[in-house]
Amino acid sequence: MAKGSSGPGRVQRKGTSASGRTTVKSTSRVGRYTAPEESGRYTPPVPRGVRRSPRWYGPLVLLLMVVGVLAIILNYMTVLPGSVSAWYLVGGLVVLFLGFLMATRYR
Repeated sequence: MAKGSSGPGRVQRKGTSASGRTTVKSTSRVGRYTAPEESGRYTPPVPRGVRRSPRWYGPLVLLLMVVGVLAIILNYMTVLPGSVSAWYLVGGLVVLFLGFLMATRYR
């Protein structure tokens, strides 16, 4: 076999044919700019008024966090009725978790 001939196991360089000429795809759209609106991939931005949280949202987040921490602290200080209970600890942690979850969604 001569050098440069194609055959089994021979890989051609990208963009060349067996004769060595460069191939051109006539239907290729590579590199051509299309506006996002034309391609259907454009999502308009959300208006600023829609992204705002209600006025009561921030105080509720703080209230949930404070109540959760107080439930845990008062449980260990044995101030709550029923002596030291695991349910006060679980309840305080759940309320505290809800406060943190709501805080991540605050706008």
